[in-house]
Amino acid sequence: MNVYHFKKGTEICNYSYSSKILSIRLNRQRLVVCLEESIYIHNIKDMKLLKTIMDTPPNTTGLCALSINHANSYLAYPGSATSGEIALYDGNTLKTACTIPAHDGPLAALTFNSTGSKLASASEKGTVIRVFSIPGGQKLYEFRRGMKRYVNISSLVFSMDSQFLCASSNTETVHIFKLEHLTDSRPEEPPTWSGYMGKMFQAATNYLPAQVSGMMSQDRAFATVRLNISGQRNICALSTIQKLPRLLVTTSDGHLYIYNLDPQDGGECVLIKNHSLLGSGRMEENKENDLQPPVPQSYAATVARQSTVPSTSTMPGYSEDGGALRGEVIPEHEFATGPVCLDDENEFPPIILCRGGQPGKAKRS
Repeated sequence: MNVYHFKKGTEICNYSYSSKILSIRLNRQRLVVCLEESIYIHNIKDMKLLKTIMDTPPNTTGLCALSINHANSYLAYPGSATSGEIALYDGNTLKTACTIPAHDGPLAALTFNSTGSKLASASEKGTVIRVFSIPGGQKLYEFRRGMKRYVNISSLVFSMDSQFLCASSNTETVHIFKLEHLTDSRPEEPPTWSGYMGKMFQAATNYLPAQVSGMMSQDRAFATVRLNISGQRNICALSTIQKLPRLLVTTSDGHLYIYNLDPQDGGECVLIKNHSLLGSGRMEENKENDLQPPVPQSYAATVARQSTVPSTSTMPGYSEDGGALRGEVIPEHEFATGPVCLDDENEFPPIILCRGGQPGKAKRS
């Protein structure tokens, strides 16, 4: 793993691990490296190793999630290889927070909201998505993506305001769920036939088996998107562009789709633009003309221009054998003071280039 300074374009440090790196997560406080059966937690300020979580359940996909809110750097990862148990770990205090029995089957997706107060999860079946409070682990919401067809969830993401949760899979449908708080203090509805049947239906669920009544009480998608492709991996994001909510979908064939999202009525989202990331770079417009993004210069090109300049901000690498035993917490006063300081608001976070599968100790400059 090579860590580069985004603003200066120089290498900060590099590390090697005993097995293949499967995923990397970071915020302004912690950097997490996930291997198949262990997790390494680094301090983002000086890149020292703070904690090694050993003998984790086999995690072949490197599934884990780290809160982007560095004030509560919670880490979530599978607590079991056979069930949907979530292990919640506090990256600041370096202690286990709780264990959440989220699903019956193994986990497939985990994501925190922007404040780190909610955690969403999905199992390998991909039919039910659940949202839990953090750090208590109480179930807040339960959404049903589908009933008949099992899918592979490829993307699970909250909107920045935590009002919506988006889930995409290897099917052609993207689901958007709305996180609404329903209370019992709503005004009494006028007596209608539909209202009467709704109350009868709700009362009937009390006499049905728990599995059936639970399925009936699960909320359905607030909004959906029908892609023109199926079977491909895609990643979604809920964003606000020019004060309007948008859904962005990037597919593995190199296309970026931008859809509108009606925050009040939901329904079928309308495609606004389609951008080819691998082709000529032309933007195909549908209705609007206000989302033409600037073409940024790649970070690789920036680093390439400075590759012949000696690096003056590279700090020595740090290995587990060089200063921290397994599971040992490094006291704050032992943090080395040096040129690397990434908790400054004027600094950019580092860029991580993963180079997995190379056993050995950390390299030193």
